This record gives sequence, C-alpha cells and structure tokens, in this order.
Amino acid sequence: MTRTPATSAPSRDGVTPQEPGGTDLSHGLKQRHLSMIALGGVIGAGLFVGSGAGIAAAGPAIVLAYAVSGLLVMLVMRMLGEMSAANPASGTFSVHANRAIGPWAGFAAGWMFWVELCVGIAAEAIGAAAIMQSWFPSTDSWMWVLLFMALFCGTNLAAVGNFGEFEFWFAALKVGAIGIFLALGVLAILGVLPGTEAPGSSNLTGHGGFIPNGANGLVVGLLASVFAYGGLETVTIAAAESEHPVKGVAQAVRTAMWRIALFYVGSMLVIVTVIPWNDESLTADGPYVAVLKYLDIPAAGQIMNVIVLIALLSAMNANIYGASRMSHSLVLRGQGPRFLARTSGGVPRLTVLASSAFGFFAVLLSYWWPDTVFKWLLYVTGAAVLVVWLFIAVTQLALRRKLEREEPEKLVVKMWAYPALTWVAIAAILAVLGLMLRQDETRVQLFATAGLTVALCLVGYLRQRAVAAKESARN
Repeated sequence: MTRTPATSAPSRDGVTPQEPGGTDLSHGLKQRHLSMIALGGVIGAGLFVGSGAGIAAAGPAIVLAYAVSGLLVMLVMRMLGEMSAANPASGTFSVHANRAIGPWAGFAAGWMFWVELCVGIAAEAIGAAAIMQSWFPSTDSWMWVLLFMALFCGTNLAAVGNFGEFEFWFAALKVGAIGIFLALGVLAILGVLPGTEAPGSSNLTGHGGFIPNGANGLVVGLLASVFAYGGLETVTIAAAESEHPVKGVAQAVRTAMWRIALFYVGSMLVIVTVIPWNDESLTADGPYVAVLKYLDIPAAGQIMNVIVLIALLSAMNANIYGASRMSHSLVLRGQGPRFLARTSGGVPRLTVLASSAFGFFAVLLSYWWPDTVFKWLLYVTGAAVLVVWLFIAVTQLALRRKLEREEPEKLVVKMWAYPALTWVAIAAILAVLGLMLRQDETRVQLFATAGLTVALCLVGYLRQRAVAAKESARN
C-alpha cells in the first residue's frame, strides 16, 4: 500500500490523513505483533480482578451485562476500524474528530485520552508494585514502581519493535492463561474433571435466581463490565506503525466479536456456572482464583497473581505507548507544546518521556495525597472511556458521509447498518452515562469527568478561534 507521507500539508479541514508536521514514525510493528496486541488487548487486570464486584452485584446476570456492553464495544470498534482503515494515523480518533467535527473536538478527545492513559499508567504501576511487595515484603513499593516505570519507558524509547515484542509475549501469556482457565471450567461444567461433579444450571438459577438483585444489581454489573473493556483503542494507534496498516486494522476489527464473546462473556459464564455467585471467595480472592481453588488447582492464588502482574505490566507498556503516540499526534497538529514534536529513529522520545513523567508524578500523588488529589485524578478519568467512545461515534457519523462522497474506495471496513447502528451506539453510551447518576461513587466520577471534558472542549474551541483569527489577519 502506498501511504501519503506525513510531511504533506494540512487540508482545509485542519488535518491530513496522517499527522502533518515534518516528521514521521517508523513502521516497525510486524503483523504478528499487531495480531497479538489485538488479541491480548481485551484481557486486562480489570477482567481478572474487577469482575468480582460485578458478579456480587448482578449475580449470574453478569453474563448478560458483559454481553450487552460487549455489543456496544463491538459497535465502537467497528466505527473506529472503519475510520482507521480509511486513514491510518497514530492519533486515531483524535485525528478523525479533528477532520470531521473540528480542531476543538480533536483537541478535547486526544487530551482526554492522554490523561486517561497516564492515570492508568500510575494505577497499574501501583497495582504491580503491590503484588511484588507481597512476594518481597522487605522491599518498598516505590522501588518496584520506579523499576517498572524505567523498564517500560526505556523499551518505548528504544524502538516501536520493542513495544511490539513485549506486548506480543505479554498477550501470548494472557491468552494462554485464559484459554487454560476456560478449558478447565468447561471440563468442570461437563463433570469430566477429576474430583468435580457437573453443576448443571443449579448455580445459574438457584441462590435467588438468574437476576437475584433485580434491575439495580444488573445496572451495577453493567457499569462494571463497560469499564473493563477500556483500552481497545490502542490497536488502531499501533496499526499506523505496522507494516500493513489497513490490513492490520481490518483484521483486528473483524475478529473483535469472537474475542469479546470468548474472553469476557465466556469467562463470566464459566465462573457463575461453576460456583455460586454469592460465594464470598469471589470478592475476597477474585473470581478466577475462587474457581481455581474450587477446582483444587495447586497454588491457584499465586498463579493468578502472576497472571494479574503480567496483565498490569502489559497495560503499563501499552498505555505509555498509546499516550506517547496520541500526544505526539496532537503536538504535530499544533495542539500541544511544539518542542515535543521531535522524533529520533522513528520514535517520539520526548512524548514518551513526558507521558511516563506524568504517570510517575501521578504515582507520587498517590503517596502524598492518596485520599484527595490522587482520588480526584481517578474521578476525572472515571467516565473518560465513555466520552472517548461518544467522540468516536459522532465522528464516524459525520466522516462516513464525507468518505462516501469524496473517497469511497477507502471504505475497506464498513460500519454495519449505517447510520442506524451508529445512532444505537450513541444512545447506548448516553444511557450508560445516565445510569452512572444512580450511584454516589459513579455520580461523582461522571461530574468530575464532565468538568474535565467541558474544560478541554472550551480550551480547544478558544485555540481554534485564535488560530482562525491569526489566519484571517494574515490574509
């Protein structure tokens, strides 16, 4: 495929298919890297640990919650895949929003995503350090945080292939672990695993029924499942630095359905079928550890600690990569500090350092002011994934018409039943945001994220007006 050089001039709508600015990123990611990033990207620490709270709230209906939120994620990924296959760019949805809605939208969506990823870097570093400290109690957690931050900052500074290689093996380990878990669970459900009896549907329909806590419990489970899917956008960022961007995006999007069904919905179905949903071990030990202990797997807790550690480190690595590429794209479009625009060896090293530094600073905030500043930092990104998805949906709605009119040959991946399913996705995102008003914790997150979103949109709009005024004066 012949790609438009990144040095081409911006069009009148403010962005070229790739980011303008006189520099370019390398294309060091191989197809095997991209395939495994897409495959492993849906398996995060939130699935292994956070799903316990959703099961406790929704009971067996957590399967329904993950299925419904999974359908929403598939629609979002399809929309993002359509735009990214048509115009691969490391700034992904921010570049597309810039082009379809306006520079203010690209600014707001891009920096929202950057803040979300950087706060995620901090949270994952803290979680990984806690696991290491439990194994080595004589050490301090800050030592492990520093080690992990230095390690993944260093790998991202060196070459994009290093990021790809780390993610390839991280993803392979996660996929292998979840595959073994599902296989053991299915054998237990069938009653052919030694020492187990087939549970039938007793755990699905007993203990209060399929929806034991009613609609409120199902809503809590739905919210928990939605946020477990965050981070899938990274594959479209990585695709822009792969050998075959269009092919890579298309393949990742087309396999999204079975990946979500297998890893998320399949796991939840196995868990609530094997053991009762109200078993205290599901929240005390985590659902995966609880199932492995029930199946009498030796050292189940430590096995899962290793898997969770791998998931946390994988997320750290991916978030540093994603944050650095998004901020680099923003800078190249004149929406960030220009001194960060320089690349070396095809790597935006200054944005890698800046993103890592922000993440490390957030870690320090968790030590200095854990219940005030850091807590609110988590709050302002609490609903960020939904805001990003809303930008993606609105952008696709506008950009599809533009592509059909001007460049129909670029529609390699098409959104299903456009525009009906796009409107369905927008309505579903707004509905989830509305559901966040029902609980105190999520309500605070919603308001805090709304404040950040309004602030970013306002700054983006004022910057857009200032640029337009300068251009008008120049002409």
